[in-house]
Amino acid sequence: MTLTTTINPTTGEDFATYDNHSDDELAQIVDAADDAFDEWRKRPLKERAGIVAKIGELMLERADELAKMMTDEMGKLISAGHQEVALCAAICAWTADNCEHELADDDRQLEGGRAIVSYQPIGIILGIQPFNFPAYQAVRYSIPQLVVGNPVLLKHASSVWGSALMLEEIYHAAGVPRDIFRVIKSSNDQTTGLIADPRVRGVTLTGSGKVGSIIAAEAGKHLKKTVMELGSNDAYLVLSDADIATAVKTCVQARLYNNGETCVAAKRFVIVDSVYDEFRDAFVEAMGAIEIGDPNEASSDLGPMAREDLRDDLHQQVTASIAAGATATIGGKVPDRDGWFYPATVLEDVKPGMPAYDDELFGPVASLIRVASDEEAMEVANDSRFGLGGGIFSKNVERAVELAIHEFDTGMININGYHLAIPNLPFGGVKDSGYGREHGGFGIKEFVNVKSVMITEQR
Repeated sequence: MTLTTTINPTTGEDFATYDNHSDDELAQIVDAADDAFDEWRKRPLKERAGIVAKIGELMLERADELAKMMTDEMGKLISAGHQEVALCAAICAWTADNCEHELADDDRQLEGGRAIVSYQPIGIILGIQPFNFPAYQAVRYSIPQLVVGNPVLLKHASSVWGSALMLEEIYHAAGVPRDIFRVIKSSNDQTTGLIADPRVRGVTLTGSGKVGSIIAAEAGKHLKKTVMELGSNDAYLVLSDADIATAVKTCVQARLYNNGETCVAAKRFVIVDSVYDEFRDAFVEAMGAIEIGDPNEASSDLGPMAREDLRDDLHQQVTASIAAGATATIGGKVPDRDGWFYPATVLEDVKPGMPAYDDELFGPVASLIRVASDEEAMEVANDSRFGLGGGIFSKNVERAVELAIHEFDTGMININGYHLAIPNLPFGGVKDSGYGREHGGFGIKEFVNVKSVMITEQR
């Protein structure tokens, strides 16, 4: 029997130990999900919607317990854990309220008759999810698939299996049949085997570009539909007419939320020369005031990173950038304390060729980039292989909207603010940030059979 032990990143001590599923157990789980599919897909949509709504209600009832588990497993601030649970409940409510409209048959014209476009479930959907939002990452893909009528398998990051199993309890308590939603405690090789199984009809992954390319290639070999939500190095533009106080406050939040371990976090700050010094001075002061500490304590501003290797990888990116000419204005040193903490860090003099410019820094490190003009700011923002999110700070909102729609080469753009995910708006990116969309009704239709039914009139 293979065991997996999770570690509390605040203390560096062992937290819990789990039995991995054997090959035979995984085969039984897939068999049972496939057997249960026919009954689940034939239940009335309104009934499945009611179950999804109940999931959200039960998550709120267990919010304290779930938030504590997430904090202990991956180090997020306890307040952020409660916010995550609230977002999950909102996704459940929105999906329950809107699924009938999103999945309604669509009547189309047909010469000599009429046509219907219908959206039908296809079968088991495998979700491979990361550690950083243990509840949200799972809810984001699973809730739409359950309401559609697809069985769901959740392969969560092994470091947050406690959160995953708590979600499984909640789903089943809400009325999801046991075999329709299962957490699978599998190895990478076992997960690859699941992708090859013909009864697994779709695969969705949230993770790094490197892992995304591997999973997408494996699914492609078997002609499986995939959705990929990958990393990014989102640029936030501070234009010449920006409200600097608003920009600074928002950018600190957008960089440090969830301890900086957020794919759609602000990472590169592209600042026009005429306001650079004003922004830099205020931003550095605000970042310097951030207190790292126990994420269970309300007084802490920044918790630990989720794993030791992630902390060490981030520090290596920082030191490599400094060796290439960047300057660490504050931070940039691993603190001498228990746990996998990293301080709020600001890098200046960031240029192409540095990890701080080219790559995703998945932690509390901000890269400041000085540009000569608003036009150059937009060019630098798009000078990236990624394209998930981004932001613009400008008092000319109409112009900012034009830039966001017609120039910014990303899937999501904030103007004079910062939002993580909104249940009624699509979430996803372009380029190396992946493809496909979740939320806003778009995720409901990612894994459906879009059927054309053509009826010829009888004469």
